[in-house]
Amino acid sequence: MIRVVLADDQALFRAGIRMVIDSQADLEVVGEVSNGRQAIDVVRATSPDVVLMDIRMPVMDGLVATAELLQDADAPRIVMLTTFDLDEAAARAIRQGASGFLLKDADPEFLLAAIRTVHAGSAVIAASATRDLFAHTMDAASHPVPDSYGDLTEREREIFALAARGLSNAEIAAREFLSEATVKTHISRILAKLALRDRVQLVVFAFEHGLA
Repeated sequence: MIRVVLADDQALFRAGIRMVIDSQADLEVVGEVSNGRQAIDVVRATSPDVVLMDIRMPVMDGLVATAELLQDADAPRIVMLTTFDLDEAAARAIRQGASGFLLKDADPEFLLAAIRTVHAGSAVIAASATRDLFAHTMDAASHPVPDSYGDLTEREREIFALAARGLSNAEIAAREFLSEATVKTHISRILAKLALRDRVQLVVFAFEHGLA
């Protein structure tokens, strides 16, 4: 069971999302709040797997709440909810450690797939849209590549390049004639060597250092 907390200040929107999520046998809404301050309290009380976090809310917005929650050792995966696809606030949240973003008018099927995807950690949500977001919001001047990148083996750099393009484990496995388990192992080692939280942070790393 994937446990979800929903944070959004629009009651009708929350009700609709809850109906969609609760219709699934493997998903459960364990908390529903209307501002970031409540989100922090409910997340820490319920320990969900995934949080759907609206960016713009009263009392405390989603950016501040996300930054605080990601300081916790057992922080959940946080997906930002936004109304437009080139939202600089969403990009900022992802650079802080959020695991992706979703448009609030996304199809229900896409929403459900996104929750499962971010929970599994096997792909980037809306990979092409995520890359477009970073290309639009990040400074063209890249930062120097850190020494940790030099610790990657040649094979790991190949896998890194494909993952930075947003390919899933299954897509990388098919392209490189590897098993998904082998790809998963490579990705885990890459994330560990680069001290990255998840695949979307790998994409951020690639853009920031001119490796995308």
